Amino acid sequence: MLLTRASEYALLSLAILSNEKKPLGADKLALRLNISKSFLAKVLQALARGKIVKSYRGTGGGFLLARKPEEITIKEIIEAAEKKVVEVFFCSSNRNNCPSAKGDYCSIWNFLNHFQNKLSDFLQQMTLKDLIEAQA
Repeated sequence: MLLTRASEYALLSLAILSNEKKPLGADKLALRLNISKSFLAKVLQALARGKIVKSYRGTGGGFLLARKPEEITIKEIIEAAEKKVVEVFFCSSNRNNCPSAKGDYCSIWNFLNHFQNKLSDFLQQMTLKDLIEAQA
């Protein structure tokens, strides 16, 4: 799975929101990032459903982080933005559940499974704080 624009926008938005003390509206955030407000609003709503940001309505409303940056993993951000589990390959973690019914004789299943687990672990260990510190 390649990361889509939804993941990119989610990561960029959260990096900005991590410095905000008051809610920031999708319109102002989109302007700062020079991206589509309507698409960004959908991404932010997905992040709100994933309990990564809090959404505030009304005048002065907008979005704020729901937790500290060190408590938000890159994996959960991507999964909330993409609305699915992060997968590199369309491959099952169990040979018996292979989507192509070839798990019993797939010569690369061990490698793919190992690779997927490593990536999943890496994204689970990396936090929004790590992303922000890498920018400095």
